[in-house]
Amino acid sequence: MNFRSKTDPIKILFVGAEAAPYVKVGGLGEVLRSLPHALRDLGHDARVFFPKYASIDTKELNLQSEVLNLQISSSDKDPHGLLTSNVLKLVEPDGQVHAYLLENTEYYEKRANVYGYNDDTARWILLSRGVLEFVKRSEWKPDIIVANDWMTGFIPNLIKTEYKDDPVLAQIATHFVIHNLKHQGMFDHRFISEIDYDSGQGPIPDFFDQNLWKLNGMRRGLLYSDVISTVSPTYAQEILSPEFGEKLDEVLKEKRSQLFGILNGIDYEVFNPETDSQLSFQYGVGNLKERAKNKSVLQKRVNLPEDESKFIVGFVGRLDEQKGINLLTPIIDSLLDNLDFQLVLVGTGENDFRVFFQDLQARHPKQVSATLQYDNDLPKMIFSGADVVLIPSRFEPSGLVQMEAMRYGAIPLVRKVGGLADSVSNYDPTKGKGTGFVFDKYDPNSLLITMVRAFETFRFKKEWEKLVKRAMKEDFSWHKSAKEYVKLFQKAIATKIS
Repeated sequence: MNFRSKTDPIKILFVGAEAAPYVKVGGLGEVLRSLPHALRDLGHDARVFFPKYASIDTKELNLQSEVLNLQISSSDKDPHGLLTSNVLKLVEPDGQVHAYLLENTEYYEKRANVYGYNDDTARWILLSRGVLEFVKRSEWKPDIIVANDWMTGFIPNLIKTEYKDDPVLAQIATHFVIHNLKHQGMFDHRFISEIDYDSGQGPIPDFFDQNLWKLNGMRRGLLYSDVISTVSPTYAQEILSPEFGEKLDEVLKEKRSQLFGILNGIDYEVFNPETDSQLSFQYGVGNLKERAKNKSVLQKRVNLPEDESKFIVGFVGRLDEQKGINLLTPIIDSLLDNLDFQLVLVGTGENDFRVFFQDLQARHPKQVSATLQYDNDLPKMIFSGADVVLIPSRFEPSGLVQMEAMRYGAIPLVRKVGGLADSVSNYDPTKGKGTGFVFDKYDPNSLLITMVRAFETFRFKKEWEKLVKRAMKEDFSWHKSAKEYVKLFQKAIATKIS
């Protein structure tokens, strides 16, 4: 019988479709940078595994061959060797290895983007099978593999089925992390026909089988993992209901004893207003007068009248229904007509919303600036120059924008849902408590009332400064969350020890 002490370092392999700083599309990429880093700080051996995309700039990376000619499929099923792959290790200046990249010409290096291809399911199954074949041949063996979202839900599936008798892989625990339950595969799960429904019980088809696109990677990850977590405690409870469960609430109820919620964090080295070189004026809680100067910088950058006393509302994120944009569109004209404030928005998304905000800017040119494409610099300029950041989400598994905004002194205005409910407390003027403005009902009038409340509170400068300081002092670093992950890793590993 094997025994393991709770103080023993854990060897952890994170697998995902993206991992900052090498490749990042959304919050998943940031998590796969920051969480492994925090775990290494705690003394654990945390590494990441992701594809080597064409977009990754490898010039400054010390990449070395680790495993060559991984045969992901039998030669008779892949006569041209399209699936044959290599694994490269990324060696840090101190000689440590923190990352592995799966190299495949056809499925990764010929692709300009991370997502958005008709054969994406095949690409993620290649990643899933690739990491397992790598582990079999590698000298370094993880104690646990952490699969992230539907793209890697096939990993626990394969370990419990095709590889269940493998002497190495059968002993490795699996942890499946739900970052967003809405995305489950290459189909719309809300309108899937009965004939195309994937129960998750059948075998994974061959790479070149047209039924591959019907697979529900999210369901399979839930069914076969040793432990499951999502990215906030509230979201972990919400997804047990039909409203938030995205048709997987019954499966989640069955797995309730294995389901946990851990709030995401942010990297306090990357997001630090006292040292951030992207800011024109750096500042901390003790010198907020320097922060006020960034307001004029922001206004100049987005071509709005410069006025440090102006109330500025910012929005950073996708323009879609999840982010609650359809709550804002019916009320924003009236708010702009009746309240003296500026709206600064940056984001891409659904075309109808992009057209709406383009027209809104034309109607209110001195009050509205809408940047409707990706901009690397503008989010931090908004966090450091705006007074409020708007996040009226319909659902929000965790959310990073509210944490980043609070770190920089922009007050979040949020709906009480998911990670927003776990990270923002409602401002109470009678008790002098709270870190933001929170509303409950998914309703435009609720948002309107909360916007007016924030606008009126801003008039009381001393109280507003106290609110800003409370928000900036909140601790959303990964250190606390990493300790919670360690507890789950130990729980999953314990199921494998006999």
